[in-house]
Amino acid sequence: MRALPLKLTDEGSKLMQVSQGPANTFIFKCSDDDTADEKVIISIEDTAAVFIQGWWRGTLVRRTLLHASLRAWTIQLWWRQIRVKLMENRRRNALDFYARKEWAVVTLQAWVRMWRIRTRYCRLLNAVRIIQVYWRWHSCHTRGFIQGDYDLKENQLNIQLEISLGSQTCKVQQHIPLPLKE
Repeated sequence: MRALPLKLTDEGSKLMQVSQGPANTFIFKCSDDDTADEKVIISIEDTAAVFIQGWWRGTLVRRTLLHASLRAWTIQLWWRQIRVKLMENRRRNALDFYARKEWAVVTLQAWVRMWRIRTRYCRLLNAVRIIQVYWRWHSCHTRGFIQGDYDLKENQLNIQLEISLGSQTCKVQQHIPLPLKE
């Protein structure tokens, strides 16, 4: 049994005409200028060989396509995993951005509330100080009041006291030397 080549034409330049001949044979006639009178007669064995070769080459093509589809499937699976990771990172970044924005809003609101409360507190504190000054002035003029200051320099204590009793005032200044330890 003789195996026939897969291509019965030279790169598409020849046109084949097939006709059935005697005793289960096929006649192939080439319509090319160089081989216009050539006829190829193929028997059933040759036809079977051509069928088996076609089947084998089809099997090889299907195997190649199977390997290619498995590789494509592997790449698609990998890409889906990468896409899931990218989407997860994108979701996490969006959540982080939202949380930071909310934190900034809450912090800003807290600062504004603190500023408003602080200004109110400072106004009240100023009012309390004014009331205390007037009350102290009033109580100083009706009772006795002692106010003083001291200054400590190296080895000397300077004291200045002002004692008020009603409308009378007594000022005392004293410089006290301190003993040095040797």
